[in-house]
Amino acid sequence: MSFTDAVHTCLTAKYATFTGRARRAEYWWYSVLYVIATLVIVGTSLAIEVPLLNLLLLPFIVPMLTVSVRRLHDTGKSGRRMLIALIPVAGPVIYLVAMTVDGTPGANQYGPSPKAVAHPVG
Repeated sequence: MSFTDAVHTCLTAKYATFTGRARRAEYWWYSVLYVIATLVIVGTSLAIEVPLLNLLLLPFIVPMLTVSVRRLHDTGKSGRRMLIALIPVAGPVIYLVAMTVDGTPGANQYGPSPKAVAHPVG
């Protein structure tokens, strides 16, 4: 999945879809967009001293949550596992490791493998 495919999927097709599974590429490419958007918006907000610009991040938060839940589903874990990131120090590390693990081959309780579905990898 390319950067543009991942962004299109997360921002339009599966904007608020917590069901199903997401490949690693979908999660990581959208995370790149999220970090870039955060840096640009917060940097601009600080530069022109208008804190309300941070509200522009709101449309990016919902897809970040949904793609994270779908990524955990791909590994066979519940979306509630995201809460582990709230544990100080170790939680974010455990969460990031969970996002790097390869998905469950074949179907699991959250649906068919996104690798098995015809997604060109580019």
